[in-house]
Amino acid sequence: MHSELPRIKRKQGPAPKPGIVHLGLGAFFRAHGAIFIEEAMAQSGGDWGIVGVSLQSPRMRSQLAPQGFVYNAVELQPGENTVRQIGSVCDVLVARRDPEAVLKRMSDPDIRIVSLTVTEKGYCHDPVAGGLKPDHPDIQRDLSEALPVSAPGYIVRALARRRAMGVPPFTVLSCDNLPDNGRLVRKVVLGFAERLDPELARWIGTEARFPSTMVDRIVPATQPEDIETLAARTGSYDAAPVFHEPFRQWVIEDDFVPAHGKDRRPALEAAGVQMVKDVAPYEQMKLRMLNGTHSALAYLGFLAGHETIAETVADPVFETFVKTLWQAEIIPSVSPPAGADLAAYAAVLFTRYATPAIRHRTWQIAMDGSQKLPQRILATVKDNSENGVESPRLLIAVAAWMIYVGGQDLHGRPIDVRDPLASQLKALSASGTTPDQKVAALLGLEPVFDPELAGKIKTPVAAAYEALTAQGVTRTLKDLT
Repeated sequence: MHSELPRIKRKQGPAPKPGIVHLGLGAFFRAHGAIFIEEAMAQSGGDWGIVGVSLQSPRMRSQLAPQGFVYNAVELQPGENTVRQIGSVCDVLVARRDPEAVLKRMSDPDIRIVSLTVTEKGYCHDPVAGGLKPDHPDIQRDLSEALPVSAPGYIVRALARRRAMGVPPFTVLSCDNLPDNGRLVRKVVLGFAERLDPELARWIGTEARFPSTMVDRIVPATQPEDIETLAARTGSYDAAPVFHEPFRQWVIEDDFVPAHGKDRRPALEAAGVQMVKDVAPYEQMKLRMLNGTHSALAYLGFLAGHETIAETVADPVFETFVKTLWQAEIIPSVSPPAGADLAAYAAVLFTRYATPAIRHRTWQIAMDGSQKLPQRILATVKDNSENGVESPRLLIAVAAWMIYVGGQDLHGRPIDVRDPLASQLKALSASGTTPDQKVAALLGLEPVFDPELAGKIKTPVAAAYEALTAQGVTRTLKDLT
């Protein structure tokens, strides 16, 4: 086993001094934001080392600590992949083991940014209505306990300490695929703070900043065989490499806490980050055109027996499906950024999807669908409905999601459904015996479906559900053409 090889070590000099705490140090941020930040420091200097926080599992710390918190980033491309060592992470804390250490670090005046990739469910929000979900068990606990467990709890408790110390707040930088992610996290944080201390909420609302962002890079899950292959190639063992496509994009609203002056943020533009006044057009374009089709392909592709997105779009039926989906249903709903060519953007997306080296599993993308559908698919359906545009392909994707969360594929085999509402979704599906009954039960789930929209789409979604179960995915998609 290559795990017996020597561990990788930091190549040059000490780790950078910390300036950022990142909540949820998973593969995506390490393959995206951490690389941009390293390049910004290399170009323009500054102390912007990243202290990662694992909110639950100690796995990331146990993997990175023995190798000085460095890791390899592998760019997947035709021919030989490129490998580079990333050293912007300087420490990893485990919140469940030592919440006080996390709060102490977040309260440090040297920390000027707290970024986060905690996935949609980590915001403890209502994905339809927006804002804090006050009855969420983690929120109820964090309002009564000084040492939190949730991301909103950590942010507010740390800001309360900074206010008591006379230290300016940090900028909260969401890097999750959520519409208006900065405004959402601001609403969640202020909702929590208002319940804790209205004066604290007023201070946060005035002094803190919550810029919205758009992030884009495909980062497949690292497999054990990937680690072994990399070790054989490099001659050293890396317990936590990340693998990513060549494409990357980061768009950020340039609105950081002004009290920190010229040190309020890294020189991210030197690394190719787009610093803009309003990220909304970029965000809508990406959420609907990339994330929306990714989710549609994930559920339908999984039910058709395809393991990866590349394998899915290699199927001519799916190629026609996704290209028509962009042209007929998604592009009409998108208000693009100035100068953007949406047809050209769709062509680039398809090329990225079709790259065999990017083994992005349909099952991986299908996770947490109850949190993703409202912004990735249902928002487009709603806009189309209001503008007289039909959405048959998007509604087939909704029906495929409903079959998926029922816990059995089209051949009766069990599905390992990973979703914060998994048990509730399965119970709702099981409460009906016909497609109409199952669809009606699931459409009644208001954390996912707006009641007015649910009433409009019930009939076509039930018809799509029945078609998928009766004749399979391929025949159903062919019938659309």
